[in-house]
Amino acid sequence: MAKKQFKAESKRLLDLMINSIYTHKEIFLREIISNASDACDKLCYQALTDEAVGMTRKDFRIQLKVDKDNRLLTVSDNGIGMDKEDLENNLGVIASSGSYRFKQEVGDDAKDTDVIGQFGVGFYSAFMVADKVEILTRRAGEDKAWFWVSNGVDGFEIREAEKKTNGTEIKLFLKQDEKNYTDSIYLRQIIRTYSDHINYPIVLCLGEAGEETVNSASALWTRNKAEITPEQYKEFYHHVSKNFDEPWMTLHFKAEGSIEYTGLLYIPGTAPYDLFQPDRKQGLKLYVNRVFISEKVEELLPSYLRFVRGIIDSLDLPLNISREMLQQSPLIAKIRQGTVSRILKELKKRSKDYEDYKKFWDAFGIAFKEGIYEDFANREEIAGLSRFVSTNDTGKLTSLDDYIGRAQPEQKSIYYITGDDVKTLVNNPQLEAFKEKGLEVLLLTDPIDEFWTQTLGTYKTFAVKHVSQADIDLSFKREDQKAEEGDLKKLTDLLGEMFKNEVGKVTTTDKLTKSPVSLTVEAGQMSIHLERLMRNHQQQTAFASTRILELNPYHPLIIRLAEAMGDEALKPKVEEVARLLLDQAKIAEGECISDPSFYSEKMSEYILKSF
Repeated sequence: MAKKQFKAESKRLLDLMINSIYTHKEIFLREIISNASDACDKLCYQALTDEAVGMTRKDFRIQLKVDKDNRLLTVSDNGIGMDKEDLENNLGVIASSGSYRFKQEVGDDAKDTDVIGQFGVGFYSAFMVADKVEILTRRAGEDKAWFWVSNGVDGFEIREAEKKTNGTEIKLFLKQDEKNYTDSIYLRQIIRTYSDHINYPIVLCLGEAGEETVNSASALWTRNKAEITPEQYKEFYHHVSKNFDEPWMTLHFKAEGSIEYTGLLYIPGTAPYDLFQPDRKQGLKLYVNRVFISEKVEELLPSYLRFVRGIIDSLDLPLNISREMLQQSPLIAKIRQGTVSRILKELKKRSKDYEDYKKFWDAFGIAFKEGIYEDFANREEIAGLSRFVSTNDTGKLTSLDDYIGRAQPEQKSIYYITGDDVKTLVNNPQLEAFKEKGLEVLLLTDPIDEFWTQTLGTYKTFAVKHVSQADIDLSFKREDQKAEEGDLKKLTDLLGEMFKNEVGKVTTTDKLTKSPVSLTVEAGQMSIHLERLMRNHQQQTAFASTRILELNPYHPLIIRLAEAMGDEALKPKVEEVARLLLDQAKIAEGECISDPSFYSEKMSEYILKSF
């Protein structure tokens, strides 16, 4: 029969994994055992509603056999098994093109072990220790069995075979220098280290000595916390999350009362690359009395906590619960509410350590802030747990409570400005009066900031306001020269006519100190930054904001332009400089200028004259 070729993505990933990614070869056994456990879970669940399966939870097991003479390790299970289509789809395609692009983007960092979980290719770690892998499998409920074989290099073969029972048998023909994986003592150590939490007996066949159940075969989350070691918690995290970093937070709890459930939750140490991909699967694993029900149940957590990994085990849910029932179940809603509350409570505890909490915020802060916008019940608590950069210290994050603690006596609002990056924002002309008055401003650079600021409204009696809508007196005593009112009127009229297609109004302001001009919008309208975000996402709004060009009448350049209004011969030069000033104002707001070549030419000309 013709040998089928792996897809190009598979070849790349196999080479990457076998030669560089995994740092501990023994991980392959954990991955294969975990796959076997999943196969048993699936058939166990099917047995709940299908009497034809003829098996109960106690009937399932995972078995290991060794043949030292032939360097052969066999791992088998009596789970759901695979058919031909499963073999081709699951074992013939390892990574999508998106995964390959990720590897290309991170470059040398791809050797970090937390990359593995993103690909979901645990089975292929077998090729780190094996020259050849054979699979004999039969799907439950079917008569046909199938044989799959590959050397992990140039493709795989599939052919029909015979197998008396359902399940999967994997034979690993070990490399010459990997014969230690036929040593029962070594295998026992690996299983207890990595797979002790597996809920099915892992049986090691010892030849004439009989067989031994190596693992405890109990769900880790059902044990008393005092009996669980940090290493066991960490290994379960690796198992349930498919990540291999260190968890930032471990939360193990049991809820009692109107509904009983146990949770073992983790916040990873690093953010997954697909945290913001709309098609990513998220959620917790759901068990009912240790019976696996569903993987990645989105209903158990809101989307802003999509980075949380772990399981929920409930005694009160029906075993035959369906997806539709999950969506409509008031019990699920109560579990969700209680779980969110516990996570937020734990985050509040951890937030007292600035450096520790910063690790969480740097990884997941952008996603977490979505909760201010989405979760009405916990909005203020989430806002209190959020961290921001402010003009108080751009090198250190601040909380809203810290901001309020530093507020001036007459201040009744939390002021913010939005933009693309902190460096640009901190120099925005709109902040000059705030700096002069000693008023702190939050510098918000994430797209979600445009939405939660509108939704939150107030925080602990303090209104949340954009700097353009400040409700505090920003005027201050000025002793420097000011342009004549009559000349200013002529200048604003001229610029209003010149820029009528670009700005709605040209006016003067006392809020600028160093800058000659600034660009803002009418009070209550969409910010320039939000409008730009919507354009970038092809969501052009019919309610475009009205731009206002503000002139600083105390700035020498504005004074000179105003004076020049009395000389008709200088009008072309005034118009030229005015165009440059408008372009400067646009650049400060992150906007595109109408004629870049003009701006470049004129700026070069003026710079040359300064030498």
